[in-house]
Amino acid sequence: MSATTPNASPLTKLRALTGPRRILIHTLLIGVAIVMLYPLLWMLSSSLKPDTEIFTHPGLIPNALNPANYSEGWSGSGNSFSLYITNSLVVSIGAVVGNVISCSLAAYAFARFEFRGKKIWFGVMLGTLMLPMQATLIPQYTIFYNLTWINTFMPLIVPKFLATDAFFIFLMVQFIRSIPRELDQAAMMDGANPLQIYWKIILPLMRPALITTTIFTFIWTYDDFLSQLVYLQQNARFTVPLGLTLFLDKTSGSSYGAMFAMSTLALLPTLICFLIFQKRLVEGLATSGMKG
Repeated sequence: MSATTPNASPLTKLRALTGPRRILIHTLLIGVAIVMLYPLLWMLSSSLKPDTEIFTHPGLIPNALNPANYSEGWSGSGNSFSLYITNSLVVSIGAVVGNVISCSLAAYAFARFEFRGKKIWFGVMLGTLMLPMQATLIPQYTIFYNLTWINTFMPLIVPKFLATDAFFIFLMVQFIRSIPRELDQAAMMDGANPLQIYWKIILPLMRPALITTTIFTFIWTYDDFLSQLVYLQQNARFTVPLGLTLFLDKTSGSSYGAMFAMSTLALLPTLICFLIFQKRLVEGLATSGMKG
């Protein structure tokens, strides 16, 4: 086996392996990949099966193809499924914009400014990570009810503009700390104010962290079910997770084939988002743990 440097990447070390060890590692990785992909493959297979075959023949290869599940699911819930996808995209994109702007500003303040109680407020901010959503659900609902925001997208978007996601603030703080302060000082000598430093220096340099925030916010908001169930009441406001529940009916037959077909289509936005920004996502997570 050829020697590798101690700081070599895991991929480089894997390529340096030869013989039985390399075969064993590749076999394990393939096995793990199959286990992780099997639920997705089963869902795709079920989307092409008749309802009577989905649970009686759980294999991946359908005995009979039923592509009509897709056309039935697209318009079989009372509204076109494109309406639910559009609603999800509106909420997700609004949440992304809010988190990127507010969390980056809050992180910039914690990382660069000195103010009274900074460490205390930073600790309080981190403490909210341990606060379960169920503990704040009723107070938040009361506030939004008094604002007459129930059955609108406002409760799902507006809080994102108030830097409520402590995870992303912490991630950006760690990233900003890795940026040399000499850049800020040089800009100040040229007459730049703190807002200009944030906009022209900090924001462009923290692109990996911003992309990481964008991807996670989009995926988590797009897949969120509980918050959307609480605040959205009319079918015309439903998002994808709520739209999928319309295919299940306890009083009559459930359209499992149509539900799996729409679930397959609903995966495409998040899958495309991840595949496009995969490299940036890994880079952002890796560099956000560095401290300058």
